[in-house]
Amino acid sequence: MQQPIEPQEIPPGCPAHGNVQIYGPSFGADPDSHYAQLRHFGPSAPVDIAPGVQAELVTSYDAALYVLQNPASFVRDSRRWNALNEGRVPADSPALPMMAYRPNALMSDGASHARLRRAVTDSLATINEHQLIRQTQQSANYLISQFSTDIRGQAELMAEYAQPLPLLVFSELFGCPPDIGDRVIAGISGLFEGTPGSDEVLGGALTELIALKRRRPTADLTTRLMEHSAQLSDEEVLHQLVTLLSGGTAPLAAAIGTSSALYLGEDWQMGLPVEDAVSQTLWNYAPISNYAAHYPTHDVELGDRLVRANDPILISFAAANTDPKLTQHREQLSAKAHLAFGAGPHACPAKDPAFMMTVTAVETLLNQLHDVELRVPFKSLTWAPSPWSRSLVTLPIRFTPRGVPQPTETAGSKAGRLPQQQTAAPAPSNAGPSRTNAGAAPQPKGGLFSRFLAWTRGE
Repeated sequence: MQQPIEPQEIPPGCPAHGNVQIYGPSFGADPDSHYAQLRHFGPSAPVDIAPGVQAELVTSYDAALYVLQNPASFVRDSRRWNALNEGRVPADSPALPMMAYRPNALMSDGASHARLRRAVTDSLATINEHQLIRQTQQSANYLISQFSTDIRGQAELMAEYAQPLPLLVFSELFGCPPDIGDRVIAGISGLFEGTPGSDEVLGGALTELIALKRRRPTADLTTRLMEHSAQLSDEEVLHQLVTLLSGGTAPLAAAIGTSSALYLGEDWQMGLPVEDAVSQTLWNYAPISNYAAHYPTHDVELGDRLVRANDPILISFAAANTDPKLTQHREQLSAKAHLAFGAGPHACPAKDPAFMMTVTAVETLLNQLHDVELRVPFKSLTWAPSPWSRSLVTLPIRFTPRGVPQPTETAGSKAGRLPQQQTAAPAPSNAGPSRTNAGAAPQPKGGLFSRFLAWTRGE
């Protein structure tokens, strides 16, 4: 794929045989040192993103922008992928679900991309900002109600809050009835957990949702996609919904978890707003760390390296954001100059709603649990060993359970860090059953979305 590397060119710490691996526990524990090694090669470097799967990884901010903003030379259609077409990618490779072609806006080019992208962006533009904040707060309040009265005063924030919150909001935005919403959440959660059959569960639920909206259209994202002037087929609608779910929920969960951990961490400066924690997350812990596979339409040179036409080039958003050539003058850049949402024609179409949801989720947590704090130092938290995303494995917190008098706030308390003008989003009076050590009250039947909707109705 790339030009041969002379032994004397291999930087210290890199393997003398084979590419640098950007997957597994070693990478997950310290990706920054891997990026530092890769920068010895220049603006891009050869990597293995999975066993037997090679790619060129762009680690330079300027080179990343060059690839992202040059669709004539770098296309997204993975049906061009040399190794895949030549049978050199293992059929069970974990890279295939992330890189194999799907008829969506993310992996389309030219007129096809413009048509699908317009349908997605126009539909997302109809989301009401205030309604989205209310939906996020309501979902957050429900999830907090499920652990806030635990007599231990402890919770695991990734599994109990950050991960399910975007799924609840998206199920509502898509207009899912309870049973379909339960299966959508089970399917997308299973995909990220590697549960067999999850793809079929998600596909079946979304197919049923699309058929329902054909019969009874309502004011939701699914219906807006279906009624758009681009006239998407049902299959195209399904694939755009899958893209919105997979491209939205996991990165949002990562951003909510990391931003919460940063704000509650030992090094956070008191008095700074939640927005700063979210911005720092997007700069230094990009939720989508390495992705956006591009396929050059001709042989290209990136620095001193030659990449053959149709060999995959991945963008390291994480490495580009922390490029030493950039960090020297990063304070002079706009707070939004990071590449966490991508750039160019395939940039994330929902970056403003995503930022808003993350801020709202963290603020709601701080408002509802006034003395919440980490149970372990931020620096000792464990990260998932994925090449694609930067996400905490767990986020253990402690707090005073509801029903127990809150301790007096002090100037140094975590609660005192939230700006005074922010007011707590009121918890619904129908607080619903919550988990306790003494035994949980009966839960409404059904999955997560069914229970959430029942809670909103006071059932």
